[in-house]
Amino acid sequence: MSTMAPAADGKVTGLLAATFTPFTAQGEVNLSVIGPYVDYLTEKQGIKGIFVNGTTGESMSLSVAERKLLAEEWCQRAKGRMDNVIVHAGCMSLKDSQDLARHAADIGADGIAVISPSFFKPRTAESLRKFLQEVASAAPTLPFYYYQIPSLTGVNVPVRDVIEDIEKLIPSFRGVKFSGSDLLDLGQCVTYSQPRWSILYGVDEQLLAGLAMGANGAVGSTYNYIGRYVNQLISAFETGDLVRARTIQFKIQELLGYAIKLGFDIGVNKQLMAKVSGLFLGPPRLPVMPCSPAHAQLIAQKYHSIFI
Repeated sequence: MSTMAPAADGKVTGLLAATFTPFTAQGEVNLSVIGPYVDYLTEKQGIKGIFVNGTTGESMSLSVAERKLLAEEWCQRAKGRMDNVIVHAGCMSLKDSQDLARHAADIGADGIAVISPSFFKPRTAESLRKFLQEVASAAPTLPFYYYQIPSLTGVNVPVRDVIEDIEKLIPSFRGVKFSGSDLLDLGQCVTYSQPRWSILYGVDEQLLAGLAMGANGAVGSTYNYIGRYVNQLISAFETGDLVRARTIQFKIQELLGYAIKLGFDIGVNKQLMAKVSGLFLGPPRLPVMPCSPAHAQLIAQKYHSIFI
């Protein structure tokens, strides 16, 4: 297990699994799976934190009402079992984002994260900061994280520019989910980071690089099914065993490299999680297409050949 224990001041460290949203075969939200899902994460993967309704959770394909139902169930089922439940509240609409932020506070979430709007994109750090400020103001006592993922939003404003004096605008600001591959920007964020902030890295296949740059923890989809091995990677890094840490990271890269060659998206990733965990997660929601069983089986076989 990782030695990244929860900090006394509530600072988020270690691994958070970015959860998949369970659907029925008919494509409706399936809350009944969330309890067993929490059991699996805690008991089989050693995961003590979750990031709900993010990219992996298909948040932008969900209604606000669905996101509220999911957030409530995750918070209820994780209570007393997880150290952190961070609810993603970002939407294209400021009003919807504020609604979800208030709701997250009401249901006892441990924090909220907000992604940049990506239809009408902020062109400057100033406009993005203003958007984040307005969302955070709806839940002013809840720890607030900026969720950066430029590959999907198309927003390439440097995070370091976004967080400049950010606590003057958002007193509840507590860090960044940094899901870009720009290690220059990441390093500058770490250098500027305040003691109670968490810089959480979000590129699973290069986590070790993120840790070396000073990331405090990580949020990722693959931690749903390789969390126990990534906890070993973090422990090896923290004890100075870089050979072991690299060995585990290279195994992760081997799996993901193979999956990417075959075709790897949210639908495939979700089906892989279902095969590894035994949970029924249902299909993804359109426009993401379902993964064929044969496709998922090939990747699952690769997973077992590498990790089992």
